[in-house]
Amino acid sequence: MNKIIYFFCFLIIASCYSPERNCEKFKTGTFEFESYLNGELVKTTFVRNDSIEIDYFKNEADTSAIRWINDCEYILTNLHPKNMAEEKPLHMKILTTDGDTYTFEYSVVGEEKKQQGTAKKIK
Repeated sequence: MNKIIYFFCFLIIASCYSPERNCEKFKTGTFEFESYLNGELVKTTFVRNDSIEIDYFKNEADTSAIRWINDCEYILTNLHPKNMAEEKPLHMKILTTDGDTYTFEYSVVGEEKKQQGTAKKIK
């Protein structure tokens, strides 16, 4: 019987936990994102203001328009796509924030497959 009481106490405490989600702090600034590409760790730096994001990857810059859905979600549309894949907008969603980092989820608009990453605000 005590195990059941402990279990319910745990559920009550766990349900009260809410991860930090201070998205407003990450709407503008300079950020870094690291990921693996073909087994190699690569870094992307991007600068975002309220309506434009400029990505710097392997000495090339790419500009995208931002349309905010709410404080934590936006649509990213490449302004100068080089192929059909780059023409498709991305849905970006900030899931959690922690200090100067945030975890996000992204997908091509209209597609089910979602991926996650973590970005760090450096300015």
